[in-house]
Amino acid sequence: MKILLFILVGLLGLVYALYYWREIRPEINTRRNLSTLGEEAPLLQEDGITFRDLNKNGRLDPYEDPRCSVEDRVENLLSQMTLEEKAGMMFHTMIGMNDDGSLQERGILMPPSSDLIVGRLMNHFNVLQTAEPRQMSEWYNRIQKLAERTRLGIPITISSDPRHAVTQNPATTMLAGQFSQFPEQTGLAAARDVELVQQFADIARQEYLAVGIRLALHPMADLSTEPRWGRANGTFGEDADLASEMIAAYIRGFQGERLDAQSVACMTKHFPGAGPQKDGEDAHFPYGREQVYPGGKFEYHLKPFEAALNAGTAQIMPYYGVPVGLPFEKVGFGFNKDVITGLLREKYGFDGVVCTAWMLINPVKVMERELIPARAWGVEHLSAAGRIQKAIEAGVDQFGGEACPEVLVALVRSGRIKEERIDQSVRRLLRDKFRLGLFDDPYVDPHIAEQTVGNPEFRKVGELAQRKSIVLLKNEKGILPLKGELKIYVENINPETASQYAQVVNNLADADVAILRLNAPYEKLKGLMESYFHTGDLDFKSREKEHILDVMSRVPTIVDIYLERPAVIPEIAEQSAALLANFGANDGAALDVIFGKFAPQGKLPFELPASMEAVRRQKEDVPYDSENPLFPFGHGLIY
Repeated sequence: MKILLFILVGLLGLVYALYYWREIRPEINTRRNLSTLGEEAPLLQEDGITFRDLNKNGRLDPYEDPRCSVEDRVENLLSQMTLEEKAGMMFHTMIGMNDDGSLQERGILMPPSSDLIVGRLMNHFNVLQTAEPRQMSEWYNRIQKLAERTRLGIPITISSDPRHAVTQNPATTMLAGQFSQFPEQTGLAAARDVELVQQFADIARQEYLAVGIRLALHPMADLSTEPRWGRANGTFGEDADLASEMIAAYIRGFQGERLDAQSVACMTKHFPGAGPQKDGEDAHFPYGREQVYPGGKFEYHLKPFEAALNAGTAQIMPYYGVPVGLPFEKVGFGFNKDVITGLLREKYGFDGVVCTAWMLINPVKVMERELIPARAWGVEHLSAAGRIQKAIEAGVDQFGGEACPEVLVALVRSGRIKEERIDQSVRRLLRDKFRLGLFDDPYVDPHIAEQTVGNPEFRKVGELAQRKSIVLLKNEKGILPLKGELKIYVENINPETASQYAQVVNNLADADVAILRLNAPYEKLKGLMESYFHTGDLDFKSREKEHILDVMSRVPTIVDIYLERPAVIPEIAEQSAALLANFGANDGAALDVIFGKFAPQGKLPFELPASMEAVRRQKEDVPYDSENPLFPFGHGLIY
């Protein structure tokens, strides 16, 4: 009985603690934070112009004056900032949003919005959730109103990961919302259409602008030369020349010829190229920290970044990996002075913002239990303060996924980092805010957001791009396009959609043709983060493969496989009547190609190896180097 009573008391204590942190403590923090705020910035007139008096001093300061140069505005504002305000600007973390567009002030995993903006003086945030376009734009305006009431009224920069891809991976699907739907970067590469890439980026820019997203945490300039790597679908494939051409068009579409009030800034990643991961493991995890170059192709992986820099990318993100076999310090790229200062700043002359990949400094903890370690590869022995100091000394301007500006303040107060060095980074961050026009008018129109996001014209272009990206790998005896009155058996296809093309039957024995849509195979990993990374072997294992081959043995079968990374499918290729590859395409797009409503024109952005043995023998940094590939880079049939 005493044991049961003890358990009951403990559970009640835990419930109270969670209630306190979720319900009571946030309200206390919110009230305290809001009590320190001033009024919204009044609109005043002086010297013939109307301006927002952001610091509420009743006069026109240079940083409030759109007629002044960006450099003069930056220096004027910098001279008014406290150390705490400067430090807050150098942290860039996630922020929550309620479905109704209100600010998220309660939550266990994310601090209240007022705590981040008012308490920690931060003004760069990555938004994860989606809402309807009106609600999303209204939330954005509320965020800006809150920032306007801070001492200097520094506006918020909202960033986002890609939101426009048709994909089966839940890690990215949750970002899609109402935005128009395009193939992934690999699909844009498969379409081999540079103008389409720029058109996509321009559409995404307009949709981002409508809801207040001003910084794209993309594109990925990495090359997928290691087929087992789980992030291939975010790249433009494994060919450096193709990727370079695509990257330049992508950045032009988002930013324009120069950064201005109609631009969305690009944070190109992951310098100096995250593709050559040892054995295809990912550097998000300690066992995947090694980035290797057995083929001596380090310079090859720099080519797309050179194209991004030439196109004027505003910002750069280094990856987590530790370089192996290179004349650099053996620490993660976010801490690596040889790479950030020596290569990026000095060799390439880049003076834009360098933001680290997410969560290099602190582990993720819940109830004091560590769920995800900090990705501080090579500097695990350093404290959080030591890691921040090393990254800043390496040349970093901002810390992604972190919200601890007080640690940076303490480093400056103790003399370990000079405030003049902090000013260098703050100048770069402020410069982008001014160039984007955020200080002059950061607000958006919810009505325009409703009209813009996912409008029919944009969706039409996305549908076309999906079809252009599909690759016809095999067409035995010219079975495609399918014609005539057919009975079809389908798997992983919406039967209602399929019924618009032919009669759908439930029994395989009644079918003239089977159509299977497959996902590229991967190994299911355990762990909170690992479950979102599709890595490991590229071949189908026995049970799934046996089912696919059984269908093929009984009826002519057309296979459409979603290649989020290359797949090893020799038996499927051999026994299928026709084989297609997609890189993010809906059922209608695939069926249009299969039934001849759209002629295939895509080309593979990476090769498909013939066996896992060939995969293991190839070199992680070398493109299209597996022995006798099943389908080579650039393969694609027409009919």
